[in-house]
Amino acid sequence: MCNENLLANNLFDYSKTIAKPLFESVEYPWDALPKIKDFIIEIGKTLDPEIYVQRGENIWIAKSATIYPSAYLGGPLIICEDAEVRHCAFIRGSAIVGKGAVVGNSTELKNSILFDGVQVPHYNYIGDSVLGYKSHTGAGTITSNLKSDKTLVTVLCGEEKVETGVKKFGAMLGDHVEVGCNSVLNPGTVVGRNTNIYPLSFVRGYVPENSIYKRLGEVADKI
Repeated sequence: MCNENLLANNLFDYSKTIAKPLFESVEYPWDALPKIKDFIIEIGKTLDPEIYVQRGENIWIAKSATIYPSAYLGGPLIICEDAEVRHCAFIRGSAIVGKGAVVGNSTELKNSILFDGVQVPHYNYIGDSVLGYKSHTGAGTITSNLKSDKTLVTVLCGEEKVETGVKKFGAMLGDHVEVGCNSVLNPGTVVGRNTNIYPLSFVRGYVPENSIYKRLGEVADKI
């Protein structure tokens, strides 16, 4: 069934995030969204002070991370080892930035988890989303996380509509997903592992793993 493609363990390698215990506790990745804040506060207290320093209330930053002076850091927040948060980045809170991940200039991040090696490097909005290991969003890519009618988000998967029970849900990008510049990932977007999204794309629902999304209704298998 299509639902199986949406399971968190079919999208992500849990060993590539500090949030492994959180994902092991849920079935679908969007089930983690309401739990991110409390998870950060809980695990933050257990982080090794030789590796992490606490800056303000519920903000933990790895000593090896690079934080540019104009970046705004709101908690709860964990920034892992060797991550980079560049000029004018705006982290609103309830966010995890994985090892070696990049949050670029003028990128906004809110209630989201970036697995290790993720890059959101230029003018991105990432809200109520999970980005898997080494996924990348091109310049100007946004996750639209709220429907215009403010109703609960559903995920269109083949002919099925999967109820999520959440009102705010941007995108779930599996490991090694590449999203082209200026794409819009609409509420309830789920992209399988190793898939490429063409620039200027308008994406909704489930996009299969190992595929190339060219436009709505045109998805090719990777050769």
